[in-house]
Amino acid sequence: MKLVSKKNKRILVHYKGNIVNALYQDGKVIQLDIEEKDNTSLLGNIYIGKVKNIVKNIGVAFIEIGNGVICYYPIGKNKCPYIVNSMNDKGKNKQLVAGDEILVQVEKEALKTKEPTVTSNISLTSRCFAITLDGKGSTHISNKIKDNVWKQETKALIENVKNGVLECEVEKEEMKKTVSCDLRNLSVIVRTNAYIASQEELIEDFTTLYKRIEQIMLVANHRMCYSLLYQTPPSYLTALRDTKEDLLDEIITDNNQLHEEILKFMEETHWDNKHKVRLYEDQLLSLSKLYSIETVITSALQKKVWLKSGGYLVIEYTEALTVIDVNSGKAIRGKSDLEETFYNINVEAAKEIAYQIRLRNLSGIILIDFIDLKTEEKKLALLENLKRFVSVDPTKTVVVDMTKLNLVEITRKKIKKPLHEIVPNW
Repeated sequence: MKLVSKKNKRILVHYKGNIVNALYQDGKVIQLDIEEKDNTSLLGNIYIGKVKNIVKNIGVAFIEIGNGVICYYPIGKNKCPYIVNSMNDKGKNKQLVAGDEILVQVEKEALKTKEPTVTSNISLTSRCFAITLDGKGSTHISNKIKDNVWKQETKALIENVKNGVLECEVEKEEMKKTVSCDLRNLSVIVRTNAYIASQEELIEDFTTLYKRIEQIMLVANHRMCYSLLYQTPPSYLTALRDTKEDLLDEIITDNNQLHEEILKFMEETHWDNKHKVRLYEDQLLSLSKLYSIETVITSALQKKVWLKSGGYLVIEYTEALTVIDVNSGKAIRGKSDLEETFYNINVEAAKEIAYQIRLRNLSGIILIDFIDLKTEEKKLALLENLKRFVSVDPTKTVVVDMTKLNLVEITRKKIKKPLHEIVPNW
């Protein structure tokens, strides 16, 4: 069974010195990724950090990763820390103490007044897999893959490959301790792209990813504190990696350097889609003008968003959350059945809200004030529609519930800065 979806096109352009990566679906931009010219993102980087202090009553350690950057480290979520240099006489993998040097990865960027968040659950991602040193040793397959026979076969294949690779590596004297405490318990997520790959490609992809994480841990034993052991590729490349490659029609850029980077990245990550990469060379009309990049960004920053029905949204950002208000506007003129009219406006608004959340990269707590509905049946139907609309978002988005005041709460995983925090800095 093949996954069915609309075809996509990625446009990569330089705009005001920044790299804009726009994902188009049927001619409409559905996602904007922006790599700032003075990009200082730490997201995904792996360091040898030092434990500065531990606050036991809230279960948190504060870890420096260099240059005075202090990061938040929730101890309870990190069951298998890999301590490179321990201040505890009992040795490695015991309780953390101040002064310990520990392998960490940045999993959340600094957001407003919050420090970056780091984890010991070191994770690397490829086209087909994500592997994590979380001590669980589990294998999960993307929920977007519905073929149960394929899932069972692939799960068995990955377990065999994982065991085979580990058995080979345990022969290495310098890896014995590392394998026993970490690599034997790595968890694997099989990503959606794996469904269109051959068994040979899956084995090659997993082995390459494993070797990379193995090398990081080997090097960690011989590097100084605050060393950067792994730097994640730029977001415009990881966004390509995370796109369903069989649903991607074209990758277009008008920059020679970007064109070469993309081709090199494809080669390193075993993509067989170089023919989809195109260098735009029209000197009379720039690529950013052709695809109206400035208009797209400007519209994605507007406070008011009009709906086709005549209703509109008002999107407000606060320190703690984002509030979206749904208004009927001109949509109720001449309508007799207001309950049905309000329901239809709300459903249209729900679809647009899901789109705007992804386009603007909104995260954290999002409160939606829909037009009040009287019947429980309509309220439940609205929530189901909203869940369906946000389900296509690659970033984890959860529709929590509707409160007694008819406010709908959504949570979306915080990973990167939202668009409205990036653009004003240009």
